[in-house]
Amino acid sequence: ASPTENKEYLSIEGDADFTSKALTFAYGADAPLNNLAGVQTLSGTGACRVGGTFLAQFLPKGTKIFIPVPTWGNHWKIMAEAGLETEKYRYYSRVTNGLDYDGMLEDIKSAPDASVILLHACAHNPTGCDPTQDQWKEICSLVQSKKHIVFFDSAYQGFASGDSEQDAFALRYFVDQGVPVMLAQSFAKNFGLYGERCGTFSIVTSSSEQKDKVMSQLKNIIRPMYSSPPKHGSSIVKTVLSDADLTAQYYKECKSMADRILEMRTKFVSTLKSAGSTHDWSHVTQQIGMFAFTGMSEEMCDELTDKYAIYLTRDGRISVAGLNDGNVEYVAQAVHDVTDGKSITA
Repeated sequence: ASPTENKEYLSIEGDADFTSKALTFAYGADAPLNNLAGVQTLSGTGACRVGGTFLAQFLPKGTKIFIPVPTWGNHWKIMAEAGLETEKYRYYSRVTNGLDYDGMLEDIKSAPDASVILLHACAHNPTGCDPTQDQWKEICSLVQSKKHIVFFDSAYQGFASGDSEQDAFALRYFVDQGVPVMLAQSFAKNFGLYGERCGTFSIVTSSSEQKDKVMSQLKNIIRPMYSSPPKHGSSIVKTVLSDADLTAQYYKECKSMADRILEMRTKFVSTLKSAGSTHDWSHVTQQIGMFAFTGMSEEMCDELTDKYAIYLTRDGRISVAGLNDGNVEYVAQAVHDVTDGKSITA
């Protein structure tokens, strides 16, 4: 540990060195830092709240934020508490257990011009179902034509594919195309810093002068909200991303975690088949990230919990990260028992 480290308050905007490293991690080595208004936040939740409040204060009254269905449940509450009007757009089809791409495009197109569109940067939560790169490009083109603002939520960079650069494709492409972008960034999952509340919120501005003005307003929002962020977790991330050897080690270890999850996806599906399941579980292996959106009903989920002591959210989302060689057969057999002879599509 550095002898100069202490437990004094950070400034309102947080540790500037950490924020610079974090934004470079997200936006890339050629990140437009001179035009990026970025602040350290209380993980991704705090980033979403700061961003939502900023939008509610400065966008024309009545501007809506469009949120995918399904999404992380807290998105709706955060944005409503921030003072924004919320609206849904189609994202996932329970009929196909896959991306409802046509519905997504139709709803984004139908949204009033200059709306805010919330997008998951990678490893969509809860579905683990992401657009392809070609689909991202088409979404970007549509967003541009509608003059929408994009609010990216990035909670799983590096944890989705095992490649942090690949997982940042959508964010970086939209920025390169000149789309108005803001980003909520969390280090809870990909750095294992859940309890340290470590994240950033950032807005791509048009100039360094506009950046200074935006930073001033972000600090005005943060000061009465939580005053300043915690420093321990951000110091860990800063230390890792400031050292070439530690960064290389991090990338290697993050990939090993992602690869293990991918391996468990495959093993879970193959074990389901071995147990006798005749369902098509290919959507589980096609999804990425920590979770699998299985298609199971609330009743099936309740039975898994009550009868087999397997705990999951009632929308059918399971944590693939919680599977291992010691429990995958038990879980697969239980899932087969509760789904056998019943539909896993809407």
